[in-house]
Amino acid sequence: MNKLILSLMLMVVSLFYLSGCIDSETKTSVSKHPDAEEVLRLDENANIFQWEGLIYKTDIDWINELELTKKELVGEITKLFTNEDTKSFKNGMANKLPIGTKIYSTNENEGILIVEYNSEEKYYLAMVEG
Repeated sequence: MNKLILSLMLMVVSLFYLSGCIDSETKTSVSKHPDAEEVLRLDENANIFQWEGLIYKTDIDWINELELTKKELVGEITKLFTNEDTKSFKNGMANKLPIGTKIYSTNENEGILIVEYNSEEKYYLAMVEG
């Protein structure tokens, strides 16, 4: 009988001890797409623009090697980013592309846009968290 009581007490104490080790708070992290500030902080010479809330960047070697075709005109660059406040970066704004530059979707990949200016095409990859 003493062994049974002693065993039960040991189990109860062990349960209390182990329950103290459990983290009762659940931590959730929310991932977000990089903004202009983050992209330019990592590469101050990055050639970027913002379209539909995403930052697109060019001069990425493996993207430049792809053979993509234009699908349809989706818009154009409407503003040039000129100040140091990257929080003011908005849709249609670019840091190196001129105003009026045409933006096209591609037939092959939704995460890449084709930009055309001065009879030259450049591929821009969406900077997404993932």
